[in-house]
Amino acid sequence: MPNGEPSLMRRFLVAVVLSGVPSTMHALAVGDSPLRATRAAGSLVRGGAGAGVVVHLAVSAFWTFVLTRLRVRGVVGGAVAGMLIAALDLEVIGRHNPQIRALPRAPQWLDHVAFGVLLACRADRRGQIS
Repeated sequence: MPNGEPSLMRRFLVAVVLSGVPSTMHALAVGDSPLRATRAAGSLVRGGAGAGVVVHLAVSAFWTFVLTRLRVRGVVGGAVAGMLIAALDLEVIGRHNPQIRALPRAPQWLDHVAFGVLLACRADRRGQIS
């Protein structure tokens, strides 16, 4: 790892785990289930929350591959990538699924932006982000 750069696997895991914070915090703040989005993802394969975790991991792995191949870097690049992913995932594909369509939009978009930023940014051992 040049300059102490975190491995792709570590960035993937951080992005997968932390990118759901905006929608989770929103769900908790409004008294909704924090698993609602996970169940909605599972509904793509006619499953529940467990299937949603698998779908989330698979979709995240796919987008990690795409962003890595496109060499998306930095906060701005990651945010733009996250917005493009949200547009496709939520507004094009998701609009055909009632459970995804029913999710609050802003928190879901923020999750996608967070994923892009967390995946595209690198922090070296000195804490400098690039």
